[in-house]
Amino acid sequence: MAYDQGLAELLRDDLDGRPGISEQEMFGGLAFMLFGNMLCGVTSHGAMFRVGKDRQAEAMEIPGTGPMEFTGKPMGGMVSASDETMADEEARGTLLALALAHAEDLPAK
Repeated sequence: MAYDQGLAELLRDDLDGRPGISEQEMFGGLAFMLFGNMLCGVTSHGAMFRVGKDRQAEAMEIPGTGPMEFTGKPMGGMVSASDETMADEEARGTLLALALAHAEDLPAK
């Protein structure tokens, strides 16, 4: 199943002009990378953000988020976001800021 092009475009627009951003197709979806580290993405199930374990609880306080599950198990440091959350600029911006903070703490690949 294909990922939602509209969600991908929202993230593209939010990340436009930021140095180090690239896109990579993976797991049937599209991931946005910051200097080679996964930042966020879209799958056939919606949007996901890699916020890191230290920021996961804060991200999960945002309405419409939940644990990211690929194989039926929660993935540590990853959260999913509903379509409604993605449509909310403030919520999406907060999730993206948390993901950027996590990715900026990692060494470039």
